[in-house]
Amino acid sequence: MANLGYIQVTRICNQHCLFCSNPENQRTLSVDEAMRQAAQLKDAGYFGVILTGGEPTLHPELDTIVRRIGELGVHVRMITNGQKTAEAGVLSGLKEAGLEHLHVSVHSFRPEVQNHLTSNIDSFANLEKTFERIGRLKMTCDVNTVICAQNADHLDETVKDITERFEFVRHFVWNNIDPKMNRVAENPHTVARLADLELSLLRAVKFLESTKRTYRIERLPLCYMADFAHASTETRKIIKGEERTVHFLDDKGEIRQIDFFHEKTGACRHCRFDSICAGLYDLGGAYDPAELYAVFLDPEEVVRRICTPHMMDSEGRGCSV
Repeated sequence: MANLGYIQVTRICNQHCLFCSNPENQRTLSVDEAMRQAAQLKDAGYFGVILTGGEPTLHPELDTIVRRIGELGVHVRMITNGQKTAEAGVLSGLKEAGLEHLHVSVHSFRPEVQNHLTSNIDSFANLEKTFERIGRLKMTCDVNTVICAQNADHLDETVKDITERFEFVRHFVWNNIDPKMNRVAENPHTVARLADLELSLLRAVKFLESTKRTYRIERLPLCYMADFAHASTETRKIIKGEERTVHFLDDKGEIRQIDFFHEKTGACRHCRFDSICAGLYDLGGAYDPAELYAVFLDPEEVVRRICTPHMMDSEGRGCSV
């Protein structure tokens, strides 16, 4: 198994995303507490740690945290919005401390959409600078995108624009929006209908496959990704028996997730993918149950594709169950 744990090192941020699930509360983790959490994840057999926030680059001792976690023998990554990393010396300092891989949050490569969603008129320009620095430093990165109503029609356009300009980007992760979380409740207009994202996502996936790139998709029922169900994060964890631990900097504290199933509707009982499909958040709330439908494809083919040893996961490890 290739479990990755998440540590929120700060809940300070330099953007104000309309769909943020972990908004600012001004809390920052001490180096000692970050190390305690990282050691706990290592002892639990986790492959690596992903530093997140808020915006982790705003932690005043991030370089120290990265270096000391690396000294534990734990693989360390970071999720960033690509704003602070646009500044000279920030990424090079993190690389020197031992950080080699980033997850960069990009929600659209249309400047006006990216800037609107993040409430930051400089967001797009800073992302361009960050990708340029990643390339010069020969670091690796994935792109994380929250699927929302404002980008659902051009997910493929964003993928093509990024890969044409920054060829070194090889992996994309899409997170369907969680309607129950924080700012989404304040901005319900950001929730996309599943039907509105289906074709754009399919085009994006087909493009990535044609260029031999990889991808993962979270919080999307398999009826909307039946032809690439093997790429569902939840389905992979269900089949591989993985877990996920997140250390939050709020009242939630430490959350260890071993159950990846969500809400379902009557159609799901007739679906052959039911046992490997997580379902959907907030069904009957932000999402219409009538949008879900049964799939009659063979689930064993999905299991085989995930568990065939030569088909590697995003951590470069073969699947095993």
